[in-house]
Amino acid sequence: MDTVATDRLFDLHRQARKNILGLITPMSLEQLNRVPEGLNNNLIWNAGHVIATAELLTYGLGGHRTPSGKAFIDHYRKGSRPEAPVSLAEVDLIKAELLAGNQRMREDYAGLDWSTYTPYTTSFGVGFENVEEALTFNNMHETLHLGAMLVLRRLV
Repeated sequence: MDTVATDRLFDLHRQARKNILGLITPMSLEQLNRVPEGLNNNLIWNAGHVIATAELLTYGLGGHRTPSGKAFIDHYRKGSRPEAPVSLAEVDLIKAELLAGNQRMREDYAGLDWSTYTPYTTSFGVGFENVEEALTFNNMHETLHLGAMLVLRRLV
């Protein structure tokens, strides 16, 4: 993938993350942790989930250590759900990681070896063969969660 196209992928990713950050920043800790009746997650879980998923789809399948670590990934990965309210410290960590993770991934994309990337097919029915395709899918995934968060915001 050429540099212009890759830069655009990361720019779009950063914008999605900025939108998520802008949505959660004015919310109280109680609002971020509230799971509306009939649903199984909350605003802060969605924000953590996009971080965990992006790391798994890129670093994890690329054979690299996930920056957020196993405990964070396990707490927010697909199939997980909020087990207890998160602390203000964890909210602050998630807020910081939204943009820091974008910058780190942009730098690591250029600096790490992605040649042993493991092909993967998502539960969405989309398969990819390399990290560039994973980054493209991840942008769609994050905007889907942003949409869910816009609805959740109205319910809390």
